[in-house]
Amino acid sequence: MSALKRFFKDTIIYGIAAVLPRVINFLLVKVHTDALPTDNYAENTNFYIWAALFSVLLTFGMETAFFRFYKSEEKKDNLVSTAFITLLVSALIFVVIIFVFSEFFISIFDFENNPLQLKLFIGIMAIDTLAVIPFAYLRASNRPIRYTVIKLINVGIIVLINLIFLKYIPEFIEKGKNLPSFLTTIFNSTYIVNFIFIANIIGSILSFVLLLPYLLKFKWSFNTVLFKKMISYSWPIAVAGVAYVINENLDKLLIGKMIDKNAMGIYAACYKLAIFMNLYIMAFRLGAEPFFFNHSDSKDAKETYAKILNYFIIVGSLVFVGIVVFIDVLKKPFINENYWEAIVIVPIVLLANLFLGVYHNLAIWYKLTDKTRYAMLFSIIGAVITIILNVLLIPEIGYIASAWATLIAYGTMMLLSYFIGKKHYPVPYNLKKSGSYLLVSIVISYISFVYFRDNYLISTLLVVAFGFLIFWNEKKEILALIKK
Repeated sequence: MSALKRFFKDTIIYGIAAVLPRVINFLLVKVHTDALPTDNYAENTNFYIWAALFSVLLTFGMETAFFRFYKSEEKKDNLVSTAFITLLVSALIFVVIIFVFSEFFISIFDFENNPLQLKLFIGIMAIDTLAVIPFAYLRASNRPIRYTVIKLINVGIIVLINLIFLKYIPEFIEKGKNLPSFLTTIFNSTYIVNFIFIANIIGSILSFVLLLPYLLKFKWSFNTVLFKKMISYSWPIAVAGVAYVINENLDKLLIGKMIDKNAMGIYAACYKLAIFMNLYIMAFRLGAEPFFFNHSDSKDAKETYAKILNYFIIVGSLVFVGIVVFIDVLKKPFINENYWEAIVIVPIVLLANLFLGVYHNLAIWYKLTDKTRYAMLFSIIGAVITIILNVLLIPEIGYIASAWATLIAYGTMMLLSYFIGKKHYPVPYNLKKSGSYLLVSIVISYISFVYFRDNYLISTLLVVAFGFLIFWNEKKEILALIKK
């Protein structure tokens, strides 16, 4: 239980680092949807779709490779410096290529009406790439509090700039009040959507500055042998990452192309409500990934992994039910009513992300056995499913097709990983129990959303009953864990 206790402790701290900043950023969705028309919100969505893709391309799985070799590599200086220099070269090549072929990329990224976006894009991508290894070092060396503080400072800067330029300044102008001349000049000199990206790049610069002391303490060298090992391990993860970006974001691009920008903006805004599930998964992964690697040699490692998956599904099922039951309450403070049309996609996307979270849990088998090519295979299969279903179904049933495509893709990846993993690294998962919780959560969510969407009394009773069922079945484990 001590290992589990340490795991949950780190997960809670990392959860603060992952959840709180993203909750705060999620609260900005209301600011963004109030300040921006749907087509401009689509422009914001488009920017971060490309950012997600290039984040994977520039880091090519090096973060996961860093965790993989951190325990076994005795000379941490070699590991940190080799990984960082690799990503530094990657960032420099990226900057040069984008600047040389700037006209081409402005066209590809659809930045023609707002060329400043390309410069902001270059800066954000380069700086965030350089921050990957220092952040990974803080996680691997069990410094979750320092990691969390830097992340919170980053989001604080971003929120402040967003509020000033997208909320307070427009309100001042609307009321006819005079602003300081420098703020008026800045506000009038660029498109309002650009302030979202300007906030991002300032936050990224500050974060990297705060990380520099952890980089400068190491002796710098480049270990070619270690580099080859890391690349051999990481490149399939990078391919899997690209496929994941396709699964997560291609739907929005296709909706913009096959329907219109307004539909893209509406869909993307409602998709944001799935962030509550994503936050839970992200907090879990931040604590789980280093934990899984560090405890792989323990005698009871597989039993621990099985318990962790069971806990993950229990909490994830409760999160899923809770969000679906209160979806109409949650949408009002977070999203402008002009975007509510696509709210029907939220339960589907939530379940899809829960499946993705289970997949990430199951992924431990190919990471520990160095069979990361399976990650590439599963993600490519998911991407193919996403592409085919979106292209075929968007013209027939509209943007809800994209939600169903995401669910089917992640569900398929989850099942493939489970059945193939049983052969290579069998873990005694209690799927009868975990699967039952998942099935009950789906049934309750469906009943609530379809039949009792306006009846919060019945829906709340369903949630409470589900929670009581879980506690009754798991009370021995729960009480023992709390006692420990």
